[in-house]
Amino acid sequence: MWLEDEDIFGGKPEDKFFDIVYNANKNLVKNELANNITRTAAMELMIEEMIEKDEDSDIVLANYISNNQDKVNERANNLYIELTGNILTQNE
Repeated sequence: MWLEDEDIFGGKPEDKFFDIVYNANKNLVKNELANNITRTAAMELMIEEMIEKDEDSDIVLANYISNNQDKVNERANNLYIELTGNILTQNE
C-alpha cells in the first residue's frame, strides 16, 4: 500500500501528524484529541457491550489487532491523515 512508505505529503502519515501537532494552535489540537478520546471511549464501551460478560475486552481487542494488523495499520494511517487535515483546516 502506498501509505506504508511515503504519502503524497512526503512522509508517513503518523510523522506528518506529529509535525503538525507540535506546531499547530494548542487549543485546536486539544479539541481534536479530546474528540478522538471521546470516540475511543464510545467504541470501547460498544466492544464491552458486544462481547460476552466473561470475556476481557482488552484481550478481544488485542486479538483483533493481532489478526488484522494490515487493516488496523491502514485505518490508523487514514485516521492520522484525517486528524492532520482537521487540524490544518482549522489552523488557517
